[in-house]
Amino acid sequence: MTNVTLITGDGIGPEIAEAARRCIDATGANINWEIAEAGVDVMARLGTPLPDATIESVKKNGVALKAPITTPVGTGFRSINVYLRQNLDLYVCLRPCKSYKGVRSRYEDIDLVIVRENTEDLYAGIEYQKGQDDTLELIDWLNKHSKKKIGPDAGVSIKPISVTATERIVRYAFDYARKNGRKKVTSVHKANIMKFSDGLWLEVSREVAKKYPDIEFEDRIVDNMCMQLVQKPELYDVLVLPNLYGDIVSDLCAGLIGGLGVAPGANIGDKGATFEATHGSAPKYKGQNKVNPTALILSGVLMLRHLGKTSEADRLEKAVAETIAEGRKVTYDMKDNRDDPTAVGTSEMADEIIRKIRSSKS
Repeated sequence: MTNVTLITGDGIGPEIAEAARRCIDATGANINWEIAEAGVDVMARLGTPLPDATIESVKKNGVALKAPITTPVGTGFRSINVYLRQNLDLYVCLRPCKSYKGVRSRYEDIDLVIVRENTEDLYAGIEYQKGQDDTLELIDWLNKHSKKKIGPDAGVSIKPISVTATERIVRYAFDYARKNGRKKVTSVHKANIMKFSDGLWLEVSREVAKKYPDIEFEDRIVDNMCMQLVQKPELYDVLVLPNLYGDIVSDLCAGLIGGLGVAPGANIGDKGATFEATHGSAPKYKGQNKVNPTALILSGVLMLRHLGKTSEADRLEKAVAETIAEGRKVTYDMKDNRDDPTAVGTSEMADEIIRKIRSSKS
């Protein structure tokens, strides 16, 4: 029996968490689920969006499957996703982007893996609010030590890139490539402009690459990388990126395969891992049994592989792929016409996936 924390999230989170749990259980993976809360719903009751009990559960079990959680835009509490990554040192964000037959897309046969550094860069959370005393003090110091001047009405964010964090994420990308039979790693950066942060990233990437002579290595400037992915994605395999670029490029790659609804994700560290859908909490659909559970179910596939339950993961992914390819019992967004009356709900799509898992065992 393997203990796993199930963070049910808010908005549509509880619905797709239940669908994913049922599908994973159908594989016979023998998971003992420890239910935990996070998000706006628990905030209203307990005054915190992330109770200590939830963090302790993830630390104790070492593995969590997390449904979407709302992050307020511009105001309110900071991203719980970012907090978990930093607090638990989940320094890898793993985002496989793979085409599935039956998903509407302009592209076919996409098979890319995004490896995003999760703890540094502009998402490190080192920010200074406009007009505050410490912000003005920082601006004054910067103006005294730089030829470029910052106005007193500016907000400031700090972009740290370290040798230590860069080495471990690039090593992870190469180790992942070697373990999974991948042929090439591409390091993505903006070193032509940010020479002391992205320049360090590129320098360290090149040094790490020398230790993996069996894996092809190249680098790309991030804006060119975006164009290349749209024009000729077949040339790329594993991409390793700093935090902000990784966030943007992983969504771009999700667009290549049909959207965030089919894009799984994982956040991995040396002492733990969380697995999550990469889309939002869609509160307007809450309680309607309408949304597509595929991304969280596929995140469950990643989780099972992480736990060494390879056969269970393979059966679950095969059942998801077959359900999507048939296109009969899928949610409205997976239909050719979004108003198709034959579309089923979240729970019913999970039922079909479970049926296929069970039939594959017999």
